[in-house]
Amino acid sequence: MSETSGLVSLGAVFTLFFVTLGPLKILGPFAQLTHEADGTTVRKIAVRAFVLAVIAVLAGGFVGRALVHNWHVSVPALLLTGGIIFFLVGLRQVLEQYEPVHAATSPLPAAPMAAAMKVAFPTVVTPYGIAALIVLLANSQDTERTSALVAILISVMVLNLLAMLFARKIMAGVTLIALHILGAVLGVLQVALAVEMILRALGDLNVL
Repeated sequence: MSETSGLVSLGAVFTLFFVTLGPLKILGPFAQLTHEADGTTVRKIAVRAFVLAVIAVLAGGFVGRALVHNWHVSVPALLLTGGIIFFLVGLRQVLEQYEPVHAATSPLPAAPMAAAMKVAFPTVVTPYGIAALIVLLANSQDTERTSALVAILISVMVLNLLAMLFARKIMAGVTLIALHILGAVLGVLQVALAVEMILRALGDLNVL
């Protein structure tokens, strides 16, 4: 493993995926979008959205990594890009705690697959989440770490599935408060990690 890839530990990777692709941003929108659906329909939509999200994120991540290598983007430049992205997303996560929740603008389609696609894109699969995966995969220097990244990603997606299946209960309980607090803490940690990545990249580029 290279020094650059070692900068982001697997624990930090889970934090990044949890913030950029995790359940905190899904609960409110999913509960609003499916508030008129029965339990069976909600389960169908959640499972289909989970499958679509996993396929889309993995495909986007590996295609993005291939493009990065084909375009010969340097590791410090990629690390700097990732640091900036993670900083902006982490800062947004912290600031969103103080913003009001917006109601869903349109109902879901009647067909479960069409409804799942609307949920998966962009509620579950976010552009900055795919960007995070591309940066991490491009910095992965061996199969073992790549496999660990994929395993962590899938574990976060499973959390998303559970969040969608139990969204109504979570939104109505004390668990929601705990999740908001957790989101704020993880957002701060992500901002700090992003600053560390930016400083490391600037050092590698002999800017600092």
